[in-house]
Amino acid sequence: MGDWGFLSSLLDKVQSHSTVIGKIWMTVLFIFRILILGTGVESVWGDERSEMVCNSNTPGCENVCYDWKFPISHVRFWVMQIIFVSTPTLVYLGHAIHVIHQENKLREQARDRQENKLETDHSVRSPKYTNEKGKVQIKGKLLGSYLAQLFFKILLELAFIFGQYYLYGFMMQPIFHCEKPPCRLQTECFMSRPTEKTIFIIFMLVVACVSLALNVMEVCYLLCRCLIRRSKHNVVLHSDAKAHYNPFSSISGLKTEGSLKQNYMNKGIENEWSQKISSLAEANAELRAKGF
Repeated sequence: MGDWGFLSSLLDKVQSHSTVIGKIWMTVLFIFRILILGTGVESVWGDERSEMVCNSNTPGCENVCYDWKFPISHVRFWVMQIIFVSTPTLVYLGHAIHVIHQENKLREQARDRQENKLETDHSVRSPKYTNEKGKVQIKGKLLGSYLAQLFFKILLELAFIFGQYYLYGFMMQPIFHCEKPPCRLQTECFMSRPTEKTIFIIFMLVVACVSLALNVMEVCYLLCRCLIRRSKHNVVLHSDAKAHYNPFSSISGLKTEGSLKQNYMNKGIENEWSQKISSLAEANAELRAKGF
């Protein structure tokens, strides 16, 4: 189990940067894959080559038949499966750690500005993906990265399930026939403990299917949560716009504009009449001066 220590320590950090379903997937990976593979499966498959017997005395026949029937051992195949399936999660972990490091720098810059009592620079970005405790909020670019690693894990799980079926099938046959050279005739070969190995094959297959189902559920969960968050945001924007909108503002504006026009016209008429009255008064004064 010492070989799995480094991978386990890395995957353990993903627990704080994933959803609830992602944490369940991690538990399934640790307990039902890594732990079972390290404790039970290796001991069952440890003697698969030494205990295989073929009814042939031709040198090299058993080795060729074993290599033809099992191009890669079940144990090594499952080790490769765990490593490949865990790689997208580790890539996401690297992205999340990079984001946390950048946003911690932003917080330090903001703290330095407050301590030095400098004015707030609006060009400096504020932390977007983490809170004050450094916990990641899966949204934006992180949401895209998280969904991408889930899609890659789904594809890899499907590829390894079909690959296992193509290479071995899902049952361990106790007897198989081999005609590969240097075997001169059709040779019967007998596997050791086929029933016990079949049980472990089915168990690892079921665990792979459970892991696949958890990944699909997590994709659906994240997409639904994103849609709900977007719909709530649209509702808030709509309510704010409705609160600031006054349906009588246009009517009052029209009334104000009409009153201004009427006042302007009244002032024009008043000025015109005042000019006429003043001209008549001047004409009467001239006539009086001439003695009329």
